[in-house]
Amino acid sequence: MEAVRQGRSPRIWAIALALAMPLSGCQSKGGVSDVLDPAAVAAPAGQNVAAGTGPAQASQSLGTGSAKVTMLLPLSAPGTSGETGRKMLDGARLAMTDIGNGLLTLTIEDTKGDSTQAGKLAVQAITTGSKVVIGPTELPAAQHIATLSGSKRPPVLALADNFAGSAGVYAVRLSEADSAAAGAAGLAAKGRKKFVLLVAEGSNASAVEKRVANGLSIYGATLAVTLPYSAGDGGAKAVDQMGSLVDAPDAVIVASGDGSPAPVLAALKSKGIPGKTVSVVGTDRWLERPMDPLFEGAYIATLDPGETGPIADRFRTTYNYPADVNVAYAYDMVALTAGIASAVGPDGFSKQTLENPNGFRGSTGLFRFRADGSSQRSMPFYRIEKGALKLVAKSTSGF
Repeated sequence: MEAVRQGRSPRIWAIALALAMPLSGCQSKGGVSDVLDPAAVAAPAGQNVAAGTGPAQASQSLGTGSAKVTMLLPLSAPGTSGETGRKMLDGARLAMTDIGNGLLTLTIEDTKGDSTQAGKLAVQAITTGSKVVIGPTELPAAQHIATLSGSKRPPVLALADNFAGSAGVYAVRLSEADSAAAGAAGLAAKGRKKFVLLVAEGSNASAVEKRVANGLSIYGATLAVTLPYSAGDGGAKAVDQMGSLVDAPDAVIVASGDGSPAPVLAALKSKGIPGKTVSVVGTDRWLERPMDPLFEGAYIATLDPGETGPIADRFRTTYNYPADVNVAYAYDMVALTAGIASAVGPDGFSKQTLENPNGFRGSTGLFRFRADGSSQRSMPFYRIEKGALKLVAKSTSGF
């Protein structure tokens, strides 16, 4: 490996060969594949193109490799959706420059932010020879693809937020369920045994409950009760019910979904929670809002911003704006497909390869895909102190 790293083309080979090692029975860095390790990537020369300067072309192709990959992005969608799509496109471009240009032919299709259009483009990609589909970002489209049958369907690396995953349709993004489960596991690993889940009502509530319960069971801890709450009463009713249903819980998990956790936290504070014996666990969704004094003392598992560091400077130099998590997700998925194409060939995108239990390390940290399509991430564990995240543990769990 060192001889390869010191050669003329470290950007491709140091990353791609790292995947081949665990697949052939060897391991790297404790068994984790470094197929996506940004630290092994040399800085490329790039173009200065800013995001959001206008709708991208409906279809464009990058690279000349033999592995045909389709990426579905909402490039011309209005508002935040379109901005996200254009950022992901730039992340994909950087990954192609770093790793993929000679390994992949990456076709980017514009979904326009429309779920119906995204579904049609996905079916088109699946039935016209794509080895992998990256995207879509639209949740209904990802859910629709998950219902499609066919043993020859290529793997889909879905970029939709809060997508639970399905066999062969893998959930890429960190979901609130993942964050809640990892945060609860972080306390369970320290000996906490009895947990309560307060979760915003909605279609995602059952997924959060399932992931949290499964995560706690690994440590011999239990989810004593799950109490869905309505945004209408700010969770006050659920907090009152908790007091009559559970005696002396060790921790309360608050999964607030799209809403602010502040009303629920205020209701908990009126009951003396958090306190000396009861902790509060939040989720990454809290961090989408400004820090609130009510967040003080809560524990949260979320992505490590330091993992993005190796690509962040090069991205800013190349595209004149800072990389965010959307850039990182796109970069990682293109880098992953390129690494697999190099290590096992353009026809090597099997379940065995993608569900490698050793996992992959990318600019969003260490992750792996499971047989049910869900993803599992090893994340730092933080406590909110004086309005900032203070590191408690570098990782909530290993693989």
